[in-house]
Amino acid sequence: MSGLIGRKLGMTSIYDQAGNQIVCTVIEAGQNVVTQIRTEEVDGYSAVQVGYGEKKEKRTTKALKGHFAKAGTTPKRKLVEFRDYDLEVSLGQEISVSDLFEQGERIDVVGVSKGKGFQGVVKRHGFGGVGMQTHGQHNRVRAPGSIGQSSFPSRVFKGTRMHGRKGNDRVKVKNLQIVQILPEHNLILVKGAVPGPKGAFLELHKK
Repeated sequence: MSGLIGRKLGMTSIYDQAGNQIVCTVIEAGQNVVTQIRTEEVDGYSAVQVGYGEKKEKRTTKALKGHFAKAGTTPKRKLVEFRDYDLEVSLGQEISVSDLFEQGERIDVVGVSKGKGFQGVVKRHGFGGVGMQTHGQHNRVRAPGSIGQSSFPSRVFKGTRMHGRKGNDRVKVKNLQIVQILPEHNLILVKGAVPGPKGAFLELHKK
């Protein structure tokens, strides 16, 4: 499955020929550079590693400096490997949006969702609370209620819906339609929302 690395710029809306409004996400997928080509003979699997986004050289380790120098490119902020690449590529080659994607096709978008911090069960799992306060209850409206067992098994089962960290997870949104491609600006517009805040890195996987 081949793909590119992009960056979420925000959301907008466009109109189709019938006048219907289409809400879409604007993704900048500029010149992705091939930084490494893995083969079955050397690495045990075939894949293409691409880099995206400029990174200051002083913030790059010596090992990565050598890695990028071998590919003949500047240090990149994001590196992603794609298996079974559709294009015939060479080390140091630049790949643009129009080289891989076409308008109307569907892709999978992978990103890291927005972090919501430590949340209770009402916000994290949609619990309704205990309803009206009565019979002397105090600050129990948004409490989870009983979670444990009695003398057997005397523990909390794994996977019990409780409070904890919400968001900041790797999320894949499947079958998003490409509404429009602007090759002169390296932009791609996909129908619907994608995970992550503005400026977040995204993986665009070709189906």
